[in-house]
Amino acid sequence: MADRALTLSAAGLAAAIFLLLLAPLGALGLSFQGFTLSAAELSALRFTLLQAGLSALISVVLAVPVARALARRRFFGRGVLISTLGAPFILPVIVAVLGLLAVFGRAGWVNGVLAQFGLPVIPIYGLQGVVLAHVFFNMPLAVRMVLHGWEAIPAERFRLAAGLGFTPADISRHIERPMLRAVLPGTALVIFVICLTSFAVALTLGGGPRATTVELAIYQALRFEFDLPSAARLALLQFALCALAYALATRISLPASFGAGQGRAGGPPAPKGWRGPFDAAAITLAAVFIALPLLAVALAGLPGLFSLPSLVWSAAARSLCVALASTAISMVAALVLALAAARGRGWPALAATLPLAASSLVLGTGLFILLQPYIRPASLALPVTVAINAALSLPFAFRILAPEARSLYADYHRLSASLGLTAWGRARWVVLPRLARPLGFAAGLVAALSMGDLGVIALFAGEAEATLPLLVQRLMGAYRIEAAASAALLLVMLSFALFWAFDQWGRRYAAT
Repeated sequence: MADRALTLSAAGLAAAIFLLLLAPLGALGLSFQGFTLSAAELSALRFTLLQAGLSALISVVLAVPVARALARRRFFGRGVLISTLGAPFILPVIVAVLGLLAVFGRAGWVNGVLAQFGLPVIPIYGLQGVVLAHVFFNMPLAVRMVLHGWEAIPAERFRLAAGLGFTPADISRHIERPMLRAVLPGTALVIFVICLTSFAVALTLGGGPRATTVELAIYQALRFEFDLPSAARLALLQFALCALAYALATRISLPASFGAGQGRAGGPPAPKGWRGPFDAAAITLAAVFIALPLLAVALAGLPGLFSLPSLVWSAAARSLCVALASTAISMVAALVLALAAARGRGWPALAATLPLAASSLVLGTGLFILLQPYIRPASLALPVTVAINAALSLPFAFRILAPEARSLYADYHRLSASLGLTAWGRARWVVLPRLARPLGFAAGLVAALSMGDLGVIALFAGEAEATLPLLVQRLMGAYRIEAAASAALLLVMLSFALFWAFDQWGRRYAAT
């Protein structure tokens, strides 16, 4: 009986996900009037592919020496530093952009130093600014992924290499380079997909005829020109790009060419000589690159944090409501689909990961076209944002829960069935206590991502529906940098507080 209830629930959720994805795409298809792209749209397509390709390439190239240094060096605070590398992933995009402007902008710290030596100012707007922001977000992600590749090499390989008298160059040639050939293409493709759908970065640092992405062109076609056929054409083009990149990413897997080993602790040797200072420099520069924008936001926003106007607190309350509602929906769906997938069925995993092929602007454009003849889109800004945030964060939550759900099913399914536990009994006594830790971590991640999202809300919201990220962007556009910095600091604090609260709940509940 419990298995039947779970299957029916998972089927209903899968149907709802397919409907949420197919209805906007259907609306886009009905508004589609041919795939003949104008010169401006072709320019947006070229810029989108160029910035995504450059961002992925630079992120991966910079990540390799940092990951290698972290793999072969042991020092105080190493674990904290590796954990901190995940911070940019949950950092609201608009906050990071504000921090990057404070450091690399025209009046920023770096250009201030250059001016002291009479050197020319480095512009941040345009292609270079978009790529810089994407490297800030994705280089730490690439470091984590490449570091996992190093840690997957069995320690016995390095011990054998030491016994054979391998030099660092020999180790690099025979052990590390084969791993990098397996890891780097998938890492680069994942970052490429992320950069294809980075709307907020292009909105704040791009713009102009030569620095417009496809998603920014969609936003301009809807918000400023109200050209629904062009928006539909661009949205379908963006969906095709994301779907193709996602399909390629799913086909690239890491071959287990090194074997399993014996699970002994170890890693690559720490070579001496010039490589020691080089490793220290790589780790230091990466840490400074991540820390400086965060420090800039804190320094700029702290003085005005307690004198923010009421509209900032109202926007913060709306963002909290959106984040909590999105988290509740996403976590229920992820848990049900993960438990259903643990029984060996393939369709729950397909339903949970399918939203990766879309983006918030694509879905938002379809829903805008679908709803605007019948209702004022701004009146549905928050519910639509909740639904799309929940759908787009579902794949991350599912990936976190699925492995634990499979282990839970293998260990406790027969015992639960023999005891005749109902669906609620299994949830109360088996599922929640044993999945509390990944549930808390996944909920914190979803809440932080939803709190800082600046995507579909930009299409729908008016003045009365603005969330905190949208308000920060509007304050920046009005050159109210001090107020924007204080609001951004509040956004960071709320995002990390949500992540910490849910993660701690999971850890505490799992320990009781």
